Amino acid sequence: SWDIDKYWRKKAIRQLAPYHPENILDVATGTADFALQAAKMLKPVHLTGSDISEGMMRVGEEKVKAAGLSHIISFVKEDCMRLSFADNSFDAVTAAFGIRNFPDLDQGLKEMCRVLKKGGHLSVIELTTPVSFPMKQLFWLYANTVLPLYGKIISNDDSAYSYLNKTIEAFPQGETMMEVLKRAGFAKVSFKRLTFGICTMYFAEK
Repeated sequence: SWDIDKYWRKKAIRQLAPYHPENILDVATGTADFALQAAKMLKPVHLTGSDISEGMMRVGEEKVKAAGLSHIISFVKEDCMRLSFADNSFDAVTAAFGIRNFPDLDQGLKEMCRVLKKGGHLSVIELTTPVSFPMKQLFWLYANTVLPLYGKIISNDDSAYSYLNKTIEAFPQGETMMEVLKRAGFAKVSFKRLTFGICTMYFAEK
């Protein structure tokens, strides 16, 4: 993404800034890039990073220690389909480039809604496919020819890059995703396409 993802993350975090969330859950936190940025920008009392991968979270823990934010950010292994947190636990829930891989998107979003307090907010960014000419056609060409070739060159295995493109294409986007969010229990939903639609930012209120 040529580091454009950093810009996308900041945009998604700024959506939450007016509401000053004190207790945040970052779902599918991975190596904590989004959690770290959110802690720096929003200055919550506590931020919980959850993921099924303990290995990725260990990398995130090292980053958090290096940033001096261990007093704010903690990590817990969680199945996004069955979060262990009580109902109405968090002021905000976030997810960056993670919900696309949920085994059951509806169930995962219902769980995120369940643990969110009434009036709390969900901020999500996810990779998507552009919808307008000529970016739609250029993205298809890039994703189906350039990206697999690049993957093969740097890793000698283009399967991961092919998988990435397939998951992006299969994921509900734009207006369709807003309906999915409403179905999960969110009341106010909106979205904004970023960088010609390569990424989409979603915002919802419980």
